[in-house]
Amino acid sequence: MIDNSLNKNIFRPSAVIFDMDGLMFDTENLTIPIWEPAGELYGYKITRDIVMQLIGISNKRSREILQGIFGADFPYEKVHAEFRRLVTKKIEENGVPKKPGLDFLLNKLCAAKIPFGLATSSSTATATKNLENAGVIEKFSAITCGDEVENGKPAPDIFLLAAKKLGFPSSECVGLEDSPAGLRGLHSAGIKSIFIKDVIDPPNEVLDTVWRRCNDLSEVAALFGLDTH
Repeated sequence: MIDNSLNKNIFRPSAVIFDMDGLMFDTENLTIPIWEPAGELYGYKITRDIVMQLIGISNKRSREILQGIFGADFPYEKVHAEFRRLVTKKIEENGVPKKPGLDFLLNKLCAAKIPFGLATSSSTATATKNLENAGVIEKFSAITCGDEVENGKPAPDIFLLAAKKLGFPSSECVGLEDSPAGLRGLHSAGIKSIFIKDVIDPPNEVLDTVWRRCNDLSEVAALFGLDTH
């Protein structure tokens, strides 16, 4: 539903769709360096520049990119398993930091009775664990993960499924993303997007599709006409 306010910058969505890694939690800065030792275990040097190509996309697409760089015999499953092992160890030792404004925005949406869901390329097991550890899982009306769709981001599938689970047309939803793949997916799904930068500057052709940009999650409340105090 569109807000009837005279302020055309305000859109009161029927539902909000959150990305997870790099948007809700500071996981990208935590995990990017871990690809290097995971690759070195099997004799491959996975540099930061290579890892930046993997942000926000599905495991299937990540495999295609890495095998395109290193060859068809690149042992993706083994490297990824080692990567996940090291990530789990790191998280158990240090936890996963929440992004600034996350709790503020979730509380404002709950107070306004605007339902929200998750659309993440991560697996259901990983997403559930992260949300539980952060103490926010009960606030989410729907959780949609990368292992539920055939085509991951930048395809629109995961966002369309998330909107369906929330029970609203895509045109009545707003999606929050930090990655170019996620922003492309939202645009293809017909969902207004809000870009909050994490580690990547999307190309101009992607930014041209973005509805609004915010510095952090706390700024989003004002775009929905919610009380910001």
